[in-house]
Amino acid sequence: MSDQLGKILIGAGLSVAAFGCLVLLAGKLTWLRIGRLPGDIHIEREGFSLYFPLTTMILLSALGSLILFFIGKVRR
Repeated sequence: MSDQLGKILIGAGLSVAAFGCLVLLAGKLTWLRIGRLPGDIHIEREGFSLYFPLTTMILLSALGSLILFFIGKVRR
């Protein structure tokens, strides 16, 4: 049991580190356009600013689900 937990924690840590690297590089990779996709909501008014990256969140969720799906297939 502890063997599996260790593997899960290592996988989660590597995933978080990979996502962190992607966030750091996102500013330099302008073609990636994370956070500026069509469908992201940005409202700016006097004294008020709202940014809701709806499309970006859906895309990242789908990508994460695919990655976890393939990890589950490999583990079996």
